[in-house]
Amino acid sequence: QEQLVQSGGGLVQPGDSLTLSCVASGGIFRNYALAWFRQAPGKEREFVAAIRWNAGSSYYADSVKGRFTISRDNAKNAVHLQMTSLKPEDTALYYCASGRPITSTIRSATSYGYWGQGTQVTVSS
Repeated sequence: QEQLVQSGGGLVQPGDSLTLSCVASGGIFRNYALAWFRQAPGKEREFVAAIRWNAGSSYYADSVKGRFTISRDNAKNAVHLQMTSLKPEDTALYYCASGRPITSTIRSATSYGYWGQGTQVTVSS
């Protein structure tokens, strides 16, 4: 059964760091791109970061570039999102996703067919 199980998240203060993790099972990791999206209350789901199977290419939203790092551990079927210098505007429900998008659509949520359960990240003083 295809499944993405997320861990991490929580309440942190502005400027803090936090790492989210996601483990895939059921054959949706090898040769798949992994991505992170987020959705704040009252807003649409937005792209955060993505990484190709061979980890040779990664992609970031402008709003997180330089602060967030996506990585994958192919031996453990895991993808991580290391978040630093967190801001209140980073507060959202974060989702990991698996899919096989072409480069031009790698930032589109519709390119991913498998989703994690979501994990809350709250940045507040």
